[in-house]
Amino acid sequence: MKKLIVFDLDGTLAESKSALDSEMSVLLSGLLGVAKVAVISGGDWPQFEKQLVSNLPKDQQMENLILLPTCGTKFFQFNGEWKKLYAEDFSEDEKKKIVASLNCSLEVAGFKPEKVWGEIIEDRGSQITFSALGQQAPLAEKAQWDPDFAKRTKIKAILDTYIPEFSVRMGGTTSIDVTKPGIDKAYGIKKLNEILGVNIEDMIFVGDAIFPGGNDYPAKEAGVECIQVRDTLETKRVVAAIIACLGSFRPVL
Repeated sequence: MKKLIVFDLDGTLAESKSALDSEMSVLLSGLLGVAKVAVISGGDWPQFEKQLVSNLPKDQQMENLILLPTCGTKFFQFNGEWKKLYAEDFSEDEKKKIVASLNCSLEVAGFKPEKVWGEIIEDRGSQITFSALGQQAPLAEKAQWDPDFAKRTKIKAILDTYIPEFSVRMGGTTSIDVTKPGIDKAYGIKKLNEILGVNIEDMIFVGDAIFPGGNDYPAKEAGVECIQVRDTLETKRVVAAIIACLGSFRPVL
């Protein structure tokens, strides 16, 4: 029997940078009643609070929820309040090199968007994230910018040559995430194993970017049984099926 269900956030549990909808909130609450749940995503802690935490009931079931922002480089558990167990932050020199390399890669790739909404490069402490259209870009604009990942694949290939000592992954709908080497969602999976004592074979990972180069792919490489979803609607069906297998809670979709 599976003991831990691990999710990506953007594109899996919620639309990019958007809050959980009411249906997903009910489903996740039901899942927390029958299993431990972890969420690993490229967003930082404030984004987790806005999208996820604030849209779930604050009750005893919250102790079954574990959060790993910035691709697993931070780890939060709930015990009356949220506590940070670790953070793998960059040094200032590392941040400067990554940002400069990103800017060079965008220039070499010939990338110049006609319009952006907010900053396109964000320092998240333990992760530097490139968002092609800016942090506040409308969902409709983001969805049509790089649906086949071709643009980011080109940028990533160039960036890899500048900073081979770091991990570069595509995530979300328009983003590229840079973390320390070896620190990605596989790292987060290993931390879940170590801290919670849950064997990897007792986990399921659900995400929308489980392909080579995608920021969910390291979970598959770590040996976790994975379920790839196209969107949040498919995630809802997966969650409902898991609940039906693990417990008696059966929401109607």
